Amino acid sequence: MIEIIPAIDLIDGKCVRLSQGDFAKQDTYDGEPLEMAKKFEASGLKRLHMVDLDGAKTGSRKNMGVLEKIASNTSLTVDFGGGIKTDKDVVSVFDAGARMASIGTIAANAPEQFAAWINTYGCERFLLGSDVKDKKVAVNGWTTVTELDIVPFLKSYMDRGVDNIFVTDIAKDGLLAGPAADLYAELLGSLPGLKLIASGGVRDIRDIRELERIGCSGVIVGKAIYEKRVSLGELSAHNTNAG
Repeated sequence: MIEIIPAIDLIDGKCVRLSQGDFAKQDTYDGEPLEMAKKFEASGLKRLHMVDLDGAKTGSRKNMGVLEKIASNTSLTVDFGGGIKTDKDVVSVFDAGARMASIGTIAANAPEQFAAWINTYGCERFLLGSDVKDKKVAVNGWTTVTELDIVPFLKSYMDRGVDNIFVTDIAKDGLLAGPAADLYAELLGSLPGLKLIASGGVRDIRDIRELERIGCSGVIVGKAIYEKRVSLGELSAHNTNAG
């Protein structure tokens, strides 16, 4: 059964979606983030993926209050990321109510720092986020492409016990043109035991079924919900039927 994880991306406290990680290609949606989160919960969804895009871009997080509201007013299991760079940042995210901290840039640029957090809090408190362009890891809110190849990068953290991992193909994200199924199938074939959460490009319920078929353990769905390409009823029914 694939776990469906709705997404809320935040700029200045508002729900937004970017196309291919480009801050110049931004759609802003009506409705308060807390209202959206409550709709997700009412539909039977259990998880929520939150990204502070202000923090990802500038390193200064502006949306901690939104996290606190959602964590204190829903029972959703929230993972929260964007601009988490210091020990203090990790503490503040957990104190605000996030069950998991999503870590991307630090995992790529400062692996020993990330390893220290894992040792302190446990692997289960972190969601490793790997943004990919041409099979290379991208960092700093998708603005910088490194020389790190995705397969050995993921394996290095799987060897440390990290098994909460999501991968976003930047070329697919926010375009509603279909997920990177070939990339995900390749990763699953190369990394036995990988519990892979797909992210980016999902158009409709058929894409979710395809990702489930190839072996993804979860899927993050954002723009397809906001653009009404997939309904919360469909997501709920898929969860019910799969269960």
